[in-house]
Amino acid sequence: MSKVKEYFSETVTEMVHRVTWPTWKELQSNTIIVVVASVLIALTIFAMDFAFGITGDNDSFWKGLLGFIYKM
Repeated sequence: MSKVKEYFSETVTEMVHRVTWPTWKELQSNTIIVVVASVLIALTIFAMDFAFGITGDNDSFWKGLLGFIYKM
């Protein structure tokens, strides 16, 4: 039981005194970077899905580039 108590004590000491936490400004800046990167990646994946016609609907008008090639 003493090892468990020591573990938690060392964990609290580490988190409070040894960890360098970001400032509020750094946190906001990094959050904006992550959100923008996530949106760009999502838009890229959407564009690729749309362009290559990866859909589950066979009755749709746009079947993508692969659908156009297979139709030829």
